[in-house]
Amino acid sequence: QVQLVESGGTLVQPGGSLRLSCAASGLTLDYSVIGWFRRAPGKWHEVVSCINGGDSTTYYSDSVKGRFTISKDNAKNTVYLQMDNLKPEDTANYDCAVVGDFPNVRTTEDLCLRFVAPLGTWGQGTAVTVSS
Repeated sequence: QVQLVESGGTLVQPGGSLRLSCAASGLTLDYSVIGWFRRAPGKWHEVVSCINGGDSTTYYSDSVKGRFTISKDNAKNTVYLQMDNLKPEDTANYDCAVVGDFPNVRTTEDLCLRFVAPLGTWGQGTAVTVSS
């Protein structure tokens, strides 16, 4: 059974940094594409970033490009999201999910943008609050 556990969220001031972790079990990261998503209060989930565990290609949404960095440690089966220069609008609950397999005919960006979460995908996530 695949399980993803998010951690690292907390209260941070605008301009600050955080690193989120997504620890995976029941899968091999080398053959998986993992995405970070977030849901702000009163809004739907939106894609933040994805990384291909096999070829290391990445995707970032325009709202985080240049500020967030996604990375992985295949040996630890963990995906990270380094968030710098945080803004109040980054306040949300952050979740990670498996968006596809590797190898795949689709690109990492395509898998990320086309992902539709099956019922039961979202767990507790980790809450990020950016506020002074």
